[in-house]
Amino acid sequence: MTTRRKIKEAGIRNQAIDPASPVMQFGADKPLMLDSGAVLSPFTIAYQHYGTLNAARSNAVLICHALTGDQHVANKNPVTGKDGWWQTLVGPGKCIDTDRYFVICSNVIGGCMGTTGPASINPVTGEPYGTDFPVVTIRDMVRAQAMLIEALGIETLFCVVGGSMGGMQVLEWAASYPEKVFSAMPLATAAKHSAQNIAFHEVGRQAVMADPEWRAGRYLEEGTRPEKGLAVARMAAHITYLSEPALQRKFGRKFQDRVAPTFSFDADFQVESYLRYQGASFVERFDANSYLYVTRAMDYFDIAADHGGQLAKAFMNTKTRFCVVSFTSDWLFPTADSRALVHALNAGGASVSFVEIDSDKGHDAFLLDEPELMATTGGFIAAAARARGLGR
Repeated sequence: MTTRRKIKEAGIRNQAIDPASPVMQFGADKPLMLDSGAVLSPFTIAYQHYGTLNAARSNAVLICHALTGDQHVANKNPVTGKDGWWQTLVGPGKCIDTDRYFVICSNVIGGCMGTTGPASINPVTGEPYGTDFPVVTIRDMVRAQAMLIEALGIETLFCVVGGSMGGMQVLEWAASYPEKVFSAMPLATAAKHSAQNIAFHEVGRQAVMADPEWRAGRYLEEGTRPEKGLAVARMAAHITYLSEPALQRKFGRKFQDRVAPTFSFDADFQVESYLRYQGASFVERFDANSYLYVTRAMDYFDIAADHGGQLAKAFMNTKTRFCVVSFTSDWLFPTADSRALVHALNAGGASVSFVEIDSDKGHDAFLLDEPELMATTGGFIAAAARARGLGR
């Protein structure tokens, strides 16, 4: 039985092999050098683009997706059929206006929507990489993106924008390629992953690996999936994306389709049913091994560690303009993380603005329809466009 048939029969609904988006392929002559010392070659980057690149090639905006996001930022997702994950911000006439800007979003290295990752075919074996795939970092993701941007004929980016893990990529872009980034918007993020966040990720990884169907990472070859483990990982992670006020407002202690407890371990409460739904729907669109790899990449992220422990050195004398955004109820990446970043940017002499948005929606607020976020994004992009000579 072929690998493709095995994957199909296992019900894998990711697009690791046949993505419904453009791809950029890099052959043996353009290897990706990884922080681990490994070399990835050949490799593919799957991406989406919207709008038109102007004659000066000066209006390109790179959107960096979060942990379980993908390249489908402003179009229907080919797996779920749902709208793009950031259509509140990106599209014609919106804050990041695709009538004015050439917007690019790529699936990260280690992902499962067409960019090379553990569910991709290893050219040496003809089978999915599985855990033979090398461990990657946020900087590796950005290196790959930089190769894509260069291949698209773009020398500098007007703006790089992203939240959470996407925000980490924004910061890495500004630190590693300051000459290529005119402006940057890191949202709901930090310059390093905290011990608490690493701990949550480890719980999720252990849930995946404890599932007997994980098969030491070879489940695609064996025609199975660690659905239960991945669902539990998603449930645990999803709690961190919300806030206590949001959970109380949405669910409280309300029962799910019943008026009294069943005195069983069924989903008596609405919040239980909601988490089970989140877990079940997640396994239909995401690869379990990719979850291990991208969470690990976030864990390793620490920009200051690459600069003698001094975060300001990462951005010393940078010409990039920054707008840092946090949310009051985000306990995954609290405002204190953003303030530390802003202080470091100021110490490095950067041009930086900072907005803390009052919201009770938790970490996921950066993905939702928050009027102040819209106003902040629109204002920053417009001001940066004037400075860039893009008009208005």
